[in-house]
Amino acid sequence: MSRNHARTGRVARWVAIGVALATLSAMAVTAPVNCLPALWRPANLRCVAADSSTAGASPTGLRDPVRRDMTMMLLSSAENSSLRWEEQFGYIEYNVEGDEAENRGYTGGLVGFTSRTHDMLELIEEYEEGSPDNPLSPFLPALRAADGTPSRDGLGEPFMAAWREAARDPEFQAAQLRATEDLYLLPAIHQAEVDGLRALGQFVYVDALVMHGPGEQPLAFHWIRARALERAPSVAQGGDEITYVDAFLDVREEAMRAERGHHDTTRVSTAQRAFLREANLDLTPPLRWSVYGDDFEIRPSRPLRCALGFC
Repeated sequence: MSRNHARTGRVARWVAIGVALATLSAMAVTAPVNCLPALWRPANLRCVAADSSTAGASPTGLRDPVRRDMTMMLLSSAENSSLRWEEQFGYIEYNVEGDEAENRGYTGGLVGFTSRTHDMLELIEEYEEGSPDNPLSPFLPALRAADGTPSRDGLGEPFMAAWREAARDPEFQAAQLRATEDLYLLPAIHQAEVDGLRALGQFVYVDALVMHGPGEQPLAFHWIRARALERAPSVAQGGDEITYVDAFLDVREEAMRAERGHHDTTRVSTAQRAFLREANLDLTPPLRWSVYGDDFEIRPSRPLRCALGFC
C-alpha cells in the first residue's frame, strides 16, 4: 500500500538479483543507453544498449523490461521522492497517514507493504519460508495478531530495527521484489491488458493498485475501475484510450480526496496526467513530471550504472 500520504513464483534468479543489489553498488559502468534497472532480467545478463533512435520501437507495455523497470522509478518518485528505488528496501515507519482512522500500522519496503493490510505479513512469511531464523522471525506472532489492525503490540522500535537489519539480506530484498511483482505489478498489468491499455494505462493501474489495494469495496482498485467504466468504455469495449484513462484518473483523484492521508493528488495530476496530455501512451522517454513539488526526468539516453541496473 502507499507510503507517501498513506499507502509467487519462487525463482532462484531473484536471489541473484538481490545479491547484485547488495554487493555491487560501488561498481559503475557508463554508456549512452536507454537501459533502466535490470529487475526483470537474469542477473548474469548485461544491459542491452538502446539509443534514443530505438527507444520507442515496438513498445510492448510494461512487460517490456525497460518500461517495467521505469515503473519502479515512477513509483519511487511518488512513494519515496526519489528515483533511486533500489535504496528503499529498509524503509519502515508507523502511521505514515498521521490519522488514526486511516492508520495502516507499519509501512515498509519498496512499495509500502503495511502491517494492517496483510501484504507485509505475507511478505515476511515468505521470507521466513526461505530463510528461517531471520531478524524478523521473532515478530511473526505479533504481526499475525496485528493483521487487519494498526496494533504495535509486540512490535515497536525493535521490530523496525529488525526490518532495517533484514533489508541488508539479499534474500529479503529478493522477497520484496517478488512480492512487488506478484501482488501489484502483474495483476495490474494483466487487468490493463484485458482492458486494451498500453504502457501508460498499465502504469496508471499499477499505481492505483499499490495505493488503494485490490478489492471491490469503496475506494479500492476494482471499485475505481468499475466507476471509470461507467463513465467511459475501455479500449477493449471499443472506447478511446485517452478518454478512458482520463476517466479512470478522474475517479482515482476523487477516491484519493476521500481519504485524508491521500488528499494530495499530485502523483496523478502533475505526473500521470502530464504523460496523458502528451498522448505518450507508450511511456516513451523523455518523461518529465512532478510529485509533491519535486521535479523528475527520465531521458532517452543517459549514463548507466549497470551494477545496479540503474540509469
